[in-house]
Amino acid sequence: MPKRIHEPPSAPPPVGPYSVATEAAGLVYVSGQVGLDPATKTVVSGGVAAECHQVMRNIGAILDDLGLGYDDIVKTTIFLADIADYPTVNGIYAGYVGDAKPARSTVQVAGLPLGVQVEIEVVAAR
Repeated sequence: MPKRIHEPPSAPPPVGPYSVATEAAGLVYVSGQVGLDPATKTVVSGGVAAECHQVMRNIGAILDDLGLGYDDIVKTTIFLADIADYPTVNGIYAGYVGDAKPARSTVQVAGLPLGVQVEIEVVAAR
């Protein structure tokens, strides 16, 4: 199966030269999502918790547009501007993935696009 590029209608537009999602060999790679409101194309206010909820809603909408759901996620990478936000992000994330816990890495980074506090990328399987 050749690589397919997806630009789901529910996704916020990319903030750089990349695709929202690509698919190959039965895996869907969703690019890192930040707390952009797709309607306003601005970062949500309210701190890391509000951003994390928006990120997870964006991921859910992208997966839904592609006929997938949170249960189909097999790997997640979470990027945090401050590792002290780990407990907050972890709790919110857990509420979305439920019992279908994918493999995951979480790292603190020096900075994130648009000055956000959290970015999450996922890989889902068909």
